[in-house]
Amino acid sequence: MESTHLLGSSKKRVKIHPHTVTAKYATQAPFSPKPGVHTHFPQPGDEGYDDAPSFEDFGSFLEESSDRKKLTEGRKWPCRTLFGGKDKSKDASHKPTVVGMEGGDGGVKGTGRGVGEQLASFGQASVSASRLTWVGVLAAAAANGCVMVLTRLAAERFGLGPLFLLLVRSVLQLLSLAVPLQQGEHPLGPEGFRLRVALFGFAYSLSLCCTYSSLSFISPDDATVFWRLATTALSATLAFLLLEERLGLADGAAVAAGVCGLGLALVPDAGETGLGAPERLGSSEVPVMFWRSAFGWSLSAMAGLWMALALVGYRSLKERVSVSTALFAISWTSCVSAGGSMVLLQEGMVWHSGALAWCLLLGLCVCAVGGFLGVTHALSRIHPALVSASQSIEIPVAMVLQFAVLLWEPTVCEIIGGVVVTASVGWLVAMKLLPSRTTGRRQREEYEEILDSPIK
Repeated sequence: MESTHLLGSSKKRVKIHPHTVTAKYATQAPFSPKPGVHTHFPQPGDEGYDDAPSFEDFGSFLEESSDRKKLTEGRKWPCRTLFGGKDKSKDASHKPTVVGMEGGDGGVKGTGRGVGEQLASFGQASVSASRLTWVGVLAAAAANGCVMVLTRLAAERFGLGPLFLLLVRSVLQLLSLAVPLQQGEHPLGPEGFRLRVALFGFAYSLSLCCTYSSLSFISPDDATVFWRLATTALSATLAFLLLEERLGLADGAAVAAGVCGLGLALVPDAGETGLGAPERLGSSEVPVMFWRSAFGWSLSAMAGLWMALALVGYRSLKERVSVSTALFAISWTSCVSAGGSMVLLQEGMVWHSGALAWCLLLGLCVCAVGGFLGVTHALSRIHPALVSASQSIEIPVAMVLQFAVLLWEPTVCEIIGGVVVTASVGWLVAMKLLPSRTTGRRQREEYEEILDSPIK
């Protein structure tokens, strides 16, 4: 938006866009026959009028123009370049220019009515897109819960190793190569981003390898819960350090409540020690079981770190890489990582040619692909820590399915932790889909006040 405000013999030309406000002064004679600048302001219905900023752009302007952000703008982490950290000096030229009408009561009122209609339409579209995104996130969490149950069922009924399941699943997922080729995209990603896509794929695949490897050393439930807890906590930390993305107070409280619920689910019963049955173990076997369990917990923690790096890495791409390209990236990298992990851990390949085993494997692959698509699509719109926290609902879903299919009874602490996780995710989704009307009304009034008043 450019507005002209005459002060004596000087012209003040102001350009406003969502992140910066700059003013330029040019001297001009008060009655000069040749004005220095001629500006055309589109009217409602003209070409270019629809390029006015949306209400979301103004919301981002309010959040990102605080004094604290300006004070910390100069302190950059060296690794932010790899993750696409924000650079205001470079991104300023790519921001859309806001175009409005010149001063005058009639012009200002017309602009207000046009912006009001745009605010209403953009608000409806934003709410609709947000609802679809959160529905996809919750569906992805349910799919990941099914993956947990199917993996445990395959190990108990057919004796299939976790890493072998991951390898076969990754080989089947290589069929996703057809999607980017059909869309005319390069399978390895667009030029200039292929290294980052490969790093994202390896981080994601290493997280899966560490998680599936830990299932051989500790309880599958404990491994999955601790992996999700570490992913949520580390993704919030890494997003702040690498992308300068902060969590709001309400979002942070919801994430903290979910982490506490996951911690409660890890509390063992009074008679459990995590080493099996102590009375059945000899004195020489207890240290071995201790270090075996410690190695399993370490693998689960490493899985959380790799997954947090993968979430933050894909978040930094900002929709420059399609979801189908990302799916192919984790497919071929998982083939390499799972094969190498099987060699290191000496896990053999055992396969049953029965139809039930094939149906189980196909269902596992479909659920894994569905969970991945929901998570990666949400990362372009939602904070990585919120995405990971919302995926914690897979733990209660897995508990219910294991009780129904495997007749597995959860402990009291697991039930309490599942209830806390469900409540935290429900609260988080409710806050996002049912925003406070007073906040939206206040931001809209501030936005219209800027449009209707001259810049002084």
